Amino acid sequence: MMAELRGQVRYRFRSDEHDVQVLLEGEASWVKQQVGELGLEGVGWTMPIAVEVRATNTSGIKIPTDDEEFDENSDAPVNKKPEDMGPTPDPSRIPVVRRPIGRLNLAEELESLGLEAPLRPDPIELMATLEEMDPPQPVQGAMSVDPMAEAWLRELLHLVVREYGITALKTEDIEEIASKRLGGREGTKLEVWLESLFTAGKLVKVHGGDATGWGPSPRWLAGKF
Repeated sequence: MMAELRGQVRYRFRSDEHDVQVLLEGEASWVKQQVGELGLEGVGWTMPIAVEVRATNTSGIKIPTDDEEFDENSDAPVNKKPEDMGPTPDPSRIPVVRRPIGRLNLAEELESLGLEAPLRPDPIELMATLEEMDPPQPVQGAMSVDPMAEAWLRELLHLVVREYGITALKTEDIEEIASKRLGGREGTKLEVWLESLFTAGKLVKVHGGDATGWGPSPRWLAGKF
């Protein structure tokens, strides 16, 4: 049915039975006239088009009028201050901490926060701990070249991670602590073997200034491969 509309409107009628489609756009009075001449009164539907829509303001912030100038990079008018910037900053409430560059004592700061810096484990102490351990079960899996040596390495890295909070050991430290439990591997032979475990995703490599460290991947440490 033709509604009492003004301005630009669109009338649409469709009949699949007779394969008829009617689309009229224009001034409401003209569209109404055409609908009547076509004998389509009482069918189809009419809707307004090209109607200016203004967003409803529910934010509590005043919407500027059309004559106010806007900045291209801001929603606020150039000639008016924004009304939602919050309270005026109070510099006196910001604590000031000054110290000469390089004078920060990180250990003291960590202690003041109740945190302790990780302690480097003593190789002799780690050797003694391994001596007291029962031999671990050999690592299972076809990718393991030396299942027993890999099992001992996992025990060693599990110890330094869980007990000391250290994420990696240098190649030299691993050799000193557990060489005889790692199939007697030393020097280049040990490094090549550790590299193969890294390639298999069992170890992570940590590059230091003058040495390379090796740490366990979480899945390998948990015995999942």
